[in-house]
Amino acid sequence: MHLDHVFVCGHPALDLAATLRARHTLRIETLGTPDRVDAWYLESAVVDAIVPCEPEDADEARAVREAVHRLVTARRLGADHDAGALELLNATARGPAAVPQLTAEGRWTEATPREALAAVARQAVELLSGPDAPLLKECGAPGCTRVYIDRSRGMRRRWCGMDPCGNRVKAAAYRGRRRGTPP
Repeated sequence: MHLDHVFVCGHPALDLAATLRARHTLRIETLGTPDRVDAWYLESAVVDAIVPCEPEDADEARAVREAVHRLVTARRLGADHDAGALELLNATARGPAAVPQLTAEGRWTEATPREALAAVARQAVELLSGPDAPLLKECGAPGCTRVYIDRSRGMRRRWCGMDPCGNRVKAAAYRGRRRGTPP
């Protein structure tokens, strides 16, 4: 399996919401197939092993992702929550969750796609109702629409992560200064 999902948001629910990249422009789908959803669950460490997703599991994951994004955006902007998104997230969170097991090697969690998604939905509920909710910010890099938890001193962080967003913005600013043009 190749690792190409990005986990810079500081929380699995935010990282799930970020799987639709460049939301305002290109809309790059990274959960387009069931195997990409499986890969996300494993790469995110939500579970250690996953029963392979079916197309309907992938559809459900994308629907919950969009619900999380709408709720996170509403929370971040101080707007009213979308009732449909709230119902979908809560219904998913009520589902059976993956149960970690202790093995001789340590913790091991095997799950169905629905159990893995329920775990992420519960994490979203905890995030949106917990102390980190006021720390949600959208990345300031052009084209990036990831939302992250800003735990920096003074909440002055501007990018979801230095790689790639912070480095890209800083490099563009440097090139602009060298040419004598604003970034």
